[in-house]
Amino acid sequence: MERFGCGDMERFGGGVEEYEAAEYEAAEQQEQLSRQQEQLSRQQERHYRLLSELQTLVKALPSSCQQRLSYTTLSDLALALLDGTVFEIVQGLLEIQHLTEKNLYSQRLQLHSEHRGMKQELFHRHKEAQQCCRPHNLPLLRAAQQREMEAVEQRIREEQRMMDEKIVLELDQKVIDQQSTLEKAGVSGFYITTNPQELTLQMNLLELIRKLQQKESESEKAFS
Repeated sequence: MERFGCGDMERFGGGVEEYEAAEYEAAEQQEQLSRQQEQLSRQQERHYRLLSELQTLVKALPSSCQQRLSYTTLSDLALALLDGTVFEIVQGLLEIQHLTEKNLYSQRLQLHSEHRGMKQELFHRHKEAQQCCRPHNLPLLRAAQQREMEAVEQRIREEQRMMDEKIVLELDQKVIDQQSTLEKAGVSGFYITTNPQELTLQMNLLELIRKLQQKESESEKAFS
């Protein structure tokens, strides 16, 4: 009977180790595949649920918008919402928009207050000047004061116009920022446009996302 030499034993032992390593690797791959399939199954379930909820929410929109929001569009939107990142993006964009609107409103109120103070100061100054004026010079004084008041009112109208233009430009820029951000995030229906119909559609999409986020939040609280 032949005996194994040292070299034969080493080769035999090496083969066993390689076989065990291959078995371990195969088991790891199988486990990884199983995890991937489980994750895919969860994603498919979540996608179906989000799509179903979107289809329900769409029914509350005007019929003209419902016609634009096809099954494919809603399905793509549901896919973009799967991991929750878009919810966070939209929440951040809306917070920035509200902060911007509040800031611009405060600026307009401040300007209005300054204008009111300017006119009050001018009125009191004119009244004092009239009280000190000699009667025969009063018509000339009043005419000069009228011209000064008209000049001030013209300045006020111009500053208000500039403020309103600034507000419109800043709000338009915020819309562009939202469109660009959501387009880069892969949200269906969002791209930079000034078309009124497309803007209306995008506003409705934002409203759908916001309402769906609220439902998601309420659901999480119910199960926590």
